[in-house]
Amino acid sequence: MSKFEKEKVRRYVWNLLETEGVALFPKPIVGRIPNFVGAEKAAELLRTLPEYQKAKTIACNPDSPQRPVRGIALKDGKRVVMATPRLKKGFILLDPTTIPKNRLGEAATIRGAFKYGRPVDPSQVKVDLFIAGSVAVALDGGRLGKGTGYSDQEYAILRSKGAITPDIPVVTTVHDFQVVEEIPKEKWDVPVNLIITPTRIHRLAYAIK
Repeated sequence: MSKFEKEKVRRYVWNLLETEGVALFPKPIVGRIPNFVGAEKAAELLRTLPEYQKAKTIACNPDSPQRPVRGIALKDGKRVVMATPRLKKGFILLDPTTIPKNRLGEAATIRGAFKYGRPVDPSQVKVDLFIAGSVAVALDGGRLGKGTGYSDQEYAILRSKGAITPDIPVVTTVHDFQVVEEIPKEKWDVPVNLIITPTRIHRLAYAIK
């Protein structure tokens, strides 16, 4: 699939979310990992997974639709490794034991993460679950981000530093409208193992990464 064809899929999803009235701030959603109605419900479903329940440390993208994931994880006592936007300042570690309980929700935001977290070298952490933001995903494990490749870079950095191993599940939370029929994968793409929407859990075969 060419870059042009991938962009057509992104445009289709962005337009569908807007047309169906499920796109949320920040807007415009074009060019972003889109925030959506039901992001909190998807995060709550994620919470039911044994992979999540066993995890002590999760890695999570900094985008708005995954803020509920970061918030729930902190409230559940899990450490969160968050990539800074565009990886400009590397990674931040949020440790709920060092954050006031009434500030955990704030710490899950980008601004709050910089306030309550600390820079961390990925070689200093062991991640049990990798959360990726997506524009579109398919049930064959294919995933499309916003086209900048940052999620794949984040995964590659964590992998190269020993923070994650190939068997660590890769999860994404999206709206049901973001699940499409097919997304052919390039050799550098990181496939997803679990797709969580506000209404269901799609458990995919664990692909070799």
